[in-house]
Amino acid sequence: MLTPEQRAIVTATVPILERGGEALTRHFYKNLFRDHPEVLPYFNQAHQHSGDQQRALANGVLMYAKHIDQLEALGELVSTIVNKHVALQIRAEHYPLVGASLLRAIREVLGEEVASDAVIDAWGAAYGQLAGILAGEEGRIYKAQAAAPGGWSGARDFVVRSKTVESAEITSFLLAPADGQPVLDFAPGQYIGVVATVDGVPMRRQYSLSAASNGQTYRISIKREQGGKVSNFFHDQVQAGDTVQLTPPSGDFVLQDGDKPLVLISGGVGITPTLAMLTAALRGKRPVHFIHAARHHGVHAFRAHIDALAAQHPQLKRYYCYAEHAGAPDAAAPDAVGLLDKDSLGSWLPESRDVDAYFLGPQPFMRAMKGYLRELGVPEAQTHYEFFGPASALN
Repeated sequence: MLTPEQRAIVTATVPILERGGEALTRHFYKNLFRDHPEVLPYFNQAHQHSGDQQRALANGVLMYAKHIDQLEALGELVSTIVNKHVALQIRAEHYPLVGASLLRAIREVLGEEVASDAVIDAWGAAYGQLAGILAGEEGRIYKAQAAAPGGWSGARDFVVRSKTVESAEITSFLLAPADGQPVLDFAPGQYIGVVATVDGVPMRRQYSLSAASNGQTYRISIKREQGGKVSNFFHDQVQAGDTVQLTPPSGDFVLQDGDKPLVLISGGVGITPTLAMLTAALRGKRPVHFIHAARHHGVHAFRAHIDALAAQHPQLKRYYCYAEHAGAPDAAAPDAVGLLDKDSLGSWLPESRDVDAYFLGPQPFMRAMKGYLRELGVPEAQTHYEFFGPASALN
């Protein structure tokens, strides 16, 4: 429990962290990886090199410090971090390692004059409070997952039942439990954790579940990322019949029940979770507008599948936008060429803007869609999105 004095110190140091937060978190990760190399499998090194992870931690620390007296305001951020941690299987014993490295980084980067013993004590108490909140909620989810039908705890062996090339960049893997038992149900939009050993190094990643829940199998659809060790490992080495390990489904970007027209907007590999959402939505009668943006026909995954669904379900309207289109004879034309803009989006939305809109994709795409939907009159309370990338220090 923080004392009033400690709360005041944490609040007073927020401007200092805002000025040097990313430098501090870079130093923190350096300390953590040097002193505790056993945590390396839990971190995406591509996010480390790009600085995304450092920015995510800095943002999380600042948000927490700014709302130290009203932690309920952190609801969405805490939920996102918890779900990412659950997919990675972050456990309570990891938090003290992170805390020690963080406090050491604060002292070393800010210096003893600024990071006095009182400041370190205050931040130690603050971190302990946050760790307690996260670990407590994660522990509750772990217990619920293990107790649910088809559930489990930790990593579970799955066999690759099939491997299907969906586009020039995306390949799907259908996974069945090696023990032949049922699997945990999941909500459309959730992802699953993958534990892989690449060149002798254990690594963990999360991939969206790209087919609706059926109680027997999971499907993930992985984009080959340039320099992505795990994605390239799956594309090049994992074959039908191989065994991989999965952790239980997680994620809070999920399709909510409703009767308003549903709008699903995706860019690139962001299409993967919308497939499960689409399947679930088509079981009812609500109108669905499916909008997808891709660089070109060759990297557009699942087009034939979506077209077939549109032919079967009159309530589904689908629209495609390609950044470029050469017009090759074997390349079906998109509905628009160029970046997906407000005019095209507006013409593809239902006439009434009283809709439930879900959108995801690369960050520039996401920022654009969020702005366009607001300008087009879609109520912000009815828009749902999840930015790709790290959500916390332990991701």
